[in-house]
Amino acid sequence: MQIAVSAPMERSVPHSWSALKRAIDVVLGTILLIVTAPIVGLASLAIACATRGTPFFTQERVGMHGRRFKMYKLRTMVNGAHDMRQSVMHLNEVDGPVFKIRNDPRLHPLGRFLRRTSVDELPNLVNVVLGEMSLVGPRPALPSEVEHYDAIALRRLTVPQGVTCLWQINGRSDVSFEHWMELDNRYVDSWTPLGDLSIILRTIPAVLRRDGAH
Repeated sequence: MQIAVSAPMERSVPHSWSALKRAIDVVLGTILLIVTAPIVGLASLAIACATRGTPFFTQERVGMHGRRFKMYKLRTMVNGAHDMRQSVMHLNEVDGPVFKIRNDPRLHPLGRFLRRTSVDELPNLVNVVLGEMSLVGPRPALPSEVEHYDAIALRRLTVPQGVTCLWQINGRSDVSFEHWMELDNRYVDSWTPLGDLSIILRTIPAVLRRDGAH
């Protein structure tokens, strides 16, 4: 399924860049998927012991050019958390068409740790290998968020959506929605395969520092 998206000022890049970006995603994504499998396995077991329900969580997100796909994550919230959304809307701490709470009351006992360490996002690597996401690119948004995007925000959908990007290494949830969109547009206007590798390397210390992760 696809959302009708009219994104202005789409940047033209060499076909070889896109091919190389995909090659990096397949090779490095597969390696990271294998290396982090034990971490995901242990986290899954811990989630199963701490809370009822499956350890994994899938959520519909919007990919490049408005294509919808199921994004894989480790579950950080209690069962039925989505049905509780309206009751916690007043706790939203960010501006723009985004919903984030630093200490979300719907988190299960391990949820905060999984988010702070970004372990919950490791299953995103499955989406990368499948070609639904890239290692580097704007974070895929919810359809309900994209419905409220203006022309500037829509430009982020002209490139593959990713696991990490400039937002992750520049404060993440601690930055305003406007600045977030500025960072994503900067990526759209300047990305290169070598630049992607630089962002991946810079993501490691950002994750260890837990910058804006909540």
